[in-house]
Formats: sequence, C-alpha cells, structure tokens
Amino acid sequence: MANIFTSSIGKKLIMSISGLFLIIFLLLHLTINFFSVIDSCTGNFGSPDGLFALGCEFMATPVVTIMVPVLAFGFIIHIIYACYLTYNNIQTRGGYSRYEVASKARTESWASKNMLVLGIIVLGFIALHLTHFWDEMQLREFMGQEAEDPYLLLTTTFGRWWMVVLYIVWFGALWFHLTHGFWSAFQTIGWSNRLWEKRLKVIGYIFATIIFLGFTTVAVNAFIEAM
Repeated sequence: MANIFTSSIGKKLIMSISGLFLIIFLLLHLTINFFSVIDSCTGNFGSPDGLFALGCEFMATPVVTIMVPVLAFGFIIHIIYACYLTYNNIQTRGGYSRYEVASKARTESWASKNMLVLGIIVLGFIALHLTHFWDEMQLREFMGQEAEDPYLLLTTTFGRWWMVVLYIVWFGALWFHLTHGFWSAFQTIGWSNRLWEKRLKVIGYIFATIIFLGFTTVAVNAFIEAM
C-alpha cells in the first residue's frame, strides 16, 4: 500500500483517480446549473418550483453535504500530486515538462505541455466561484443560516458582462485541461490501448466541449435574464 503513495506509478494513479472523480462532479454540477437554462425556456426562471431550484435543494441534502469535504479532499490531493509530479519532471529532465502518463503513448499538444499552468488558472477561478455561490448557499446552510436565492445569485453574478467574460476564460482553461486530462486518466489506470487511445482522445474532446458549451450557456443565459 505504501508503494502507491511513494512510487511514480502510484502517484500518477492517484492523480488519475482523483481527476476522474472530479470529472463526475463536473457532470453533476453542469446538469444542475443547466436546469436554469431549461427554466428560462419554460418560463420558470426564478420560480421556487423551477428545476434549478429543485436541483439546488438536492445539493443541500445530507448525502451531498457529506460529499463536499470528500470532494475537497480529492481536489486537494489532485493539486498536490500535480505539483509534485511537475516538480519531479523539472528536476529529472532539467526543465519544465508535464507529468508523464504510465504508457508508451505520447502527445505533444499544447494542453499536455501546460497542464500545471492550466490547473493554476482553473484553481484561481474555482476560488472566485466559491465566493460567489458556495459560501452563499451550502456554507450558509451548513452554518444554520438561510441560503441565498439561487436565481438571484446567478443574475447578480452574471449580470455584469465582464464577469461573464472572466468565467468564459475559466471555462476555456478547463476545456484545455480536460482535453488532455480525460484520456490520460484512463490511460494511466490501464483502460487504454492502441485501439482505444484515439477513441478516448475524441471522447475527451467531446466531453470537454460539452462542459465548455454547457457552462458558457448557463452564464450567458443568466446575463440575458439579468437584463
């Protein structure tokens, strides 16, 4: 067991598993946020019976609340191992390089060479995002206070065009990060071969694009609702 935490392959495995866990959370998060777009199409935006409101209530359930620290722990582990693997490559190769995946497959994409930089950008915007939404909703409920109206938070945050632009920059960085991280995670845990490598790369691009377009649509829709 100790080798998992100390060996190079073990560190990459932990990095991949924690990354896949965060990918699942992204899908859940996007699904609930996209409910606000559906509410706009059905005329229920701002209604307590809207899908987005119901989705936010689901996120406040005890099961999800318990998962928050687990998610935070997984995210911290992902960051720590990303920094460590990048630093290790700098030391062993004599220069900046991305962390390697446990496979013979190689990639020279821009995203693969700048995973740490993209990760830092994503991390910075996550901190910004937490101050806009999480601390006004889940944190308040955890402290026994009344949460802010989720629709109001959307329109207040995205009611400013420059905030929408900043978030789109974040979504763009996330897109680049996911296009490499998605397939390399499966590659590291051994769910890839010569046949599936190209397929996983294509699936990764499709997944990253869905995430980018989905969150961008949510932000732009909230901006329109705030007008």
